[in-house]
Amino acid sequence: MTDEKLFVGTAEAEHVEMYIKAIWHITEAGEEVKVNSIAKKLNVRQPSVVQMLKKLKGMNLVNYSKVGVSLTDEGKKIGSKMVRNSRLLEVLMDSALRIDIDEEMVCGVEHHMKAQFTDALCTLLKHPRVSPHGKMIPPGKCCPK
Repeated sequence: MTDEKLFVGTAEAEHVEMYIKAIWHITEAGEEVKVNSIAKKLNVRQPSVVQMLKKLKGMNLVNYSKVGVSLTDEGKKIGSKMVRNSRLLEVLMDSALRIDIDEEMVCGVEHHMKAQFTDALCTLLKHPRVSPHGKMIPPGKCCPK
């Protein structure tokens, strides 16, 4: 019998992903991405947002200046992955499991999904294009063109 392995995720990585996802959502809504809009979305203080944006800029994940904030190509890849993960989980809960969507649980799981799992889930769900909230699901490599 093999022992179960326990893994501890890094809170730092999840924090980075949440900021990127917030920027993705604001952009998707057609709104201007500013420090205050990110602060509102994440329910954090503006100085915390400024500190994280400087860090994300240093990681080449965002373009950040007084004009505004946008995701770099690398930031868009991470944002797309996070949004895809969360929206596929919402489809799973709503359509396949027929349970209420638990956004807190979705947020906890989305950070730990590997591409193999996400593609298998997408395939199981027959490659949905829209979430239960009517938002587009970024397609994966598994999705038919």
